[in-house]
Amino acid sequence: MSTFHAVVWLDHSEAHVLMFDREHVESQRVKSRSHHKHQGKSSDDVAFYAAIADALEGSHEVLLAGPGLARNNFRDWATSHQKAVAATIVDSISADHPSDAQLVALAKQYFKKFDNLAADPAAR
Repeated sequence: MSTFHAVVWLDHSEAHVLMFDREHVESQRVKSRSHHKHQGKSSDDVAFYAAIADALEGSHEVLLAGPGLARNNFRDWATSHQKAVAATIVDSISADHPSDAQLVALAKQYFKKFDNLAADPAAR
């Protein structure tokens, strides 16, 4: 895909990684290895965050969403350990538990300004 946006909905137990352009959507789910919903071990978090970072390969702009602090924890981890991924994160927003379709619709609306700028030759 030529314009690859991504939205990641995550909490401490799983992440939904949705990469999309105007016509296509690819989705991937990443599960945390921790069996304790909010008391994961730091080594479990590292493996979980690394798997999310791997799933984001090829993304140019990433929107993080989720109900709690996991999205901010991932952003902090990426800033320290995956600078290329951290550089693609454009924002982190609160979102309860949307369906994948609702999440893509939310992200498409969010990224609309980027797509409009890319299509406008005067903006280059």
